[in-house]
Amino acid sequence: MGPAATVEFMRRVIEATPARDDADHVHLIVDNDPHIPSRIAALLEGGGVDPGPALAAIAQRLEAAGAEALVIPCNTAHYYLEHVANAVDIPVLDLIALTLDHVHAAQPGIGEIGLLASTAVRETGLYARACEKRGLAIRFPANQEAVFALIRQLKADPRMRESRPELEAAFANLVENGAGCVVLACTELCLLGQPPDAPVPVYDTLQILAEEVVRIGRGAPL
Repeated sequence: MGPAATVEFMRRVIEATPARDDADHVHLIVDNDPHIPSRIAALLEGGGVDPGPALAAIAQRLEAAGAEALVIPCNTAHYYLEHVANAVDIPVLDLIALTLDHVHAAQPGIGEIGLLASTAVRETGLYARACEKRGLAIRFPANQEAVFALIRQLKADPRMRESRPELEAAFANLVENGAGCVVLACTELCLLGQPPDAPVPVYDTLQILAEEVVRIGRGAPL
């Protein structure tokens, strides 16, 4: 839900659209609200304000503005997916399910995925529960705290675009321990892109969501 990740998401939707003119692009209604209560404070630190009502209110504003479907370009915020979905009468896409379906379609025999995500995603089991339903094992890197620190740095300075050694170390650790792919399950990490010469497939959740928005925006069923 960082502002930079939101803008990057919009850019990717535009670039993924096979347009010849302005009218060919997807109509987006965006509420880029950086004042939603911290998901990290609420989920990890135990003293934050519940972001659920604020997310539900945004969903209702977007629905009132004419949105026909909603997406949340933040993996951690999917902890509140049900809260948001119950607040509106339009579909809300599930980024986690969408990502895992994408992985399964690309690698039907995969047994274990590596996840680069916020520590809140790990502690709440967001991907773990969805993976268990699909018979997938899940692995986080040994340097998870360094990855989480990098996410915080990206929120503070979204201009960072160079590859980072802590991210490369996390990739190496996941692959060495049996991950058949790596999922970038934090939209801030998606700002950095894939590391060069990744030895396994890498799935960028922001890109997957952008391509799904284009597909739906061009008339495909939800």
